Amino acid sequence: MAGTRSKQTVRGMIQSMVVILAAVAVIYVFVPHGGTSEPVKTVDYRVEQLTAQRAAPYPVQAPVGLPKGWKATSVSYDQDSGHAWHLGFLDPEEQYVAVEQSTGPSGGFVTTVSKGASKTSQTQQVGGETWQRWKGPKYNALVRRDHGSTTAVTGTAPYGQLAQMAAALKAEKPDTPAKPENSSKPTPAKSGSSAT
Repeated sequence: MAGTRSKQTVRGMIQSMVVILAAVAVIYVFVPHGGTSEPVKTVDYRVEQLTAQRAAPYPVQAPVGLPKGWKATSVSYDQDSGHAWHLGFLDPEEQYVAVEQSTGPSGGFVTTVSKGASKTSQTQQVGGETWQRWKGPKYNALVRRDHGSTTAVTGTAPYGQLAQMAAALKAEKPDTPAKPENSSKPTPAKSGSSAT
């Protein structure tokens, strides 16, 4: 009799534990946890952009005039890895969109930055330019090769958002010292400079 009672007690404890664990699992799945979700940190990429524009052997692309709601979240330039320029954004729907440029081998570069996307037979016209569509399990991409470099606009966003970023891309040259205008009066050479 005592043995039967102890078996029932153990069975009852196991059933109670199963019910408690099931309740905890439901709470974990359906109740938001982490309570203090930090807002996405935005970056000011102007200094890195200027550095890249001066160092890269191609016109470095960055968006101009994006609508409100786009947030720059990451930026880098790596001269030793094919002069790789990266500029990451979140679009207004919190989807990721990145501008990637490099002088490295095009296929391998695009596959890497697009997380394994593959080239398709489809193209897309954006601002009078033809971009190749790449499709992948995680990211899609619009790709164009020009001026000895490959530009990829890639991310989790749909092609429409990728095209919006591609349409906003401009290659602005950094400010260069103004050359003196030709004048009838000769200008004395300053020390340390050579007359041309």
